[in-house]
Parts: sequence; structure tokens; C-alpha cells
Amino acid sequence: MGTTPPEALLICEHCDTVYRRQPLAHGDVARCACCYAVLERHHGLSVNVMLALVLTAMIVFVQANMWPIVTLGLNGQLSGATLWGTIIVMWQQQAQVVAVLAAGTLFFFPLLKMSLLGWLLWFGRLGRRAPGFVPMMVTLHYLQPWTMSEVFVLGALVAIVKAHLYFDVMADPGIYAYAVLTLLITVFAGVDLRQLWELTPEDRA
Repeated sequence: MGTTPPEALLICEHCDTVYRRQPLAHGDVARCACCYAVLERHHGLSVNVMLALVLTAMIVFVQANMWPIVTLGLNGQLSGATLWGTIIVMWQQQAQVVAVLAAGTLFFFPLLKMSLLGWLLWFGRLGRRAPGFVPMMVTLHYLQPWTMSEVFVLGALVAIVKAHLYFDVMADPGIYAYAVLTLLITVFAGVDLRQLWELTPEDRA
């Protein structure tokens, strides 16, 4: 193994077992034989495709936060609600903890994740490591569990169904934008970003 180049090896990040890298077909996942952790996934998306998806997600993200999510009607009066309008109301109603969690998981964390991904992929398409590559990759690893747009969409749909018993409820474009954003985030969740370590070799100059 001493003559094996480092790029031909895989090391389990959980138990440190070393493997020789094998070519993977579409849909294949390499797992550790000792702890069954995921070692590597087939790279189905190129860097250019991932960058295009990030830019699309950012456009949809802006629309989801600008457009109303739902409109409630009662006795002929209509009231629309946006995400930030709801967060502000929760803050004013002494629900600061919920407001902060909603703002973080639905706005700041997804925005930070998309910004970091866009920055890394912009340089990655050129075969280069972006400035701040290592701390950004570490940050993305820890951000992964904190982007909860799918939870918000499911919760909003349940709330719309229940509110329909008391109000005239109309789903607005914002909720559809969040649904599309959820699909894009789901696609990224299945992408092994560790491939960027190999696609962008460290500059040894």
C-alpha cells in the first residue's frame, strides 16, 4: 500500500479503515465494511450542473422570501402572510426562541449554505480551490442538519388544511417557491460534497 497514490485510497471518517477506491456505477454507494458508514457516492452531477442548481436555488429562495406564503380571508377581509412577517409577529408575541429558530433554519442557514456552495463551486469549475476552502467545507458539514425548509413546507401545508376549517385559505406563490426550494435542497442532500476535495487538488506551489 506504500506505493499506492493517496487519491486511490478511501479512509473511513468514522473508524479510520483504509480502502482502495473502486469505480462506482450510477446509484452505487461505497460503505465501510466495519461500521457501514458511507465512504463515497457515485458523482452523478458535474460541478457546472451543481453550480447551476445553486444559482437556481438562490433565485427561488429570494422569491420564496418576497412573496406571500398564504392568504387568510374572513368576512370579506383578506390578509397575506410572508415568512418574515410571521417571524416578526412571533417575536412581538413573546415567542422569541421560536422566531430565532425559524429565522435561522429557514433563512440564514440556507442562505449561508447556498452562498458557500456557490463560492466553492465557482472556483471548482476552474479546477481550483476557493479561498477559505477548508473552513467552508467544515462549515457546510455542520450546516447540513440545520436547513429545514422541508419541515416548514410540511408544517405549512398541515396548517393550511387546519385553518381552512375557520378561514378562507389561499396558498400563495411563496409556499410553491418553498416547495421547489425543498426539492432542490433534497437534490443537494444526495450529493457527496467530499468530491470537491479531489476535483480541486491543493495548490502546492
